[in-house]
Amino acid sequence: MRAALYARVSTDDQAREGFSLDAQIKRMTAYCRVRGWEVADIYRDEGYSGRSADRPEYMRMMSEMGTWDILLVLKMDRIHRNSVNFALMMDRLRAEGKDFNSMQDKFDTTTAMGRFVMDIMQRIAQLESEQIGERVKLGMTFKAKSGGGHLGSGHPYGYEYSDGVMRVVESEASVVRDVYNMRLRGSTMSGIAEYLNKSGVPTKRGGAWRPQTISNMLRNPVYVGYIDWNGIVRKGDQEPIVSMEKYEALNGPLVVDRCARRCTSGYPRRSRRRRVTPWMPRSPSWRTTAWPRAGTSTLSTRTTATQEGTTSVRHTAG
Repeated sequence: MRAALYARVSTDDQAREGFSLDAQIKRMTAYCRVRGWEVADIYRDEGYSGRSADRPEYMRMMSEMGTWDILLVLKMDRIHRNSVNFALMMDRLRAEGKDFNSMQDKFDTTTAMGRFVMDIMQRIAQLESEQIGERVKLGMTFKAKSGGGHLGSGHPYGYEYSDGVMRVVESEASVVRDVYNMRLRGSTMSGIAEYLNKSGVPTKRGGAWRPQTISNMLRNPVYVGYIDWNGIVRKGDQEPIVSMEKYEALNGPLVVDRCARRCTSGYPRRSRRRRVTPWMPRSPSWRTTAWPRAGTSTLSTRTTATQEGTTSVRHTAG
């Protein structure tokens, strides 16, 4: 089996953990001799962080996957310190039929246990990725409703972002106005796309116009000064390119999210009023009643049982 030996160290790692690139390679070479593997090539990244996959030797190694069968590292943090990047690498290795071995972590995909551990790690990485997506969506929803800042969309045709603000590109804005006018005069979306292609007008990315591209442009409220993110429509900061009358003539009335103007939180506000519990008198477990007798001040006490099972004490004059 042909093995690709990968070693990486950053300045902080070398100072803290005390193992150099040569020490890593020496141990991996000895391990290959014990396992009977052939060393296909050695890849050394010095001074690069494991949190990024943008490393020259790492990228060269991944581009030369046809020359080796198994990727060998001393420890898993030598290849990646980011679980998402590690999962992406493992997906690529599995797609190409390659194995992975981490010496100190006892992680070897040539064994059944190693493949099981790899599957668990990939599921954990998938969970982390989905949780990040949920947090991003929650933050973007709050930002859309609170009405502040850029929501991360691409550059729409007719605009370009400059310092976080959408500014009108006049050469493209004139095309947007022509598209709206042609549609209002009865032209089909296919006809508009064909006209723009024959006129040599490129799209934002330099490609050809399609009917779906025209449809998206006609339905996008960005051209009347609004922003639409995941169904939340709010007033934007950009200058409108077409009038609201033309937009609503094609799409109907624009429905603006009311909460986007007044909400300061993505969650409903709770009432601050205190709950007042009405006072109810408690039923006494006993009661004492004095029955004065005429001509005397002496009291006698008589105890009787009530229907509720409680005891009634009655004082009478004796």
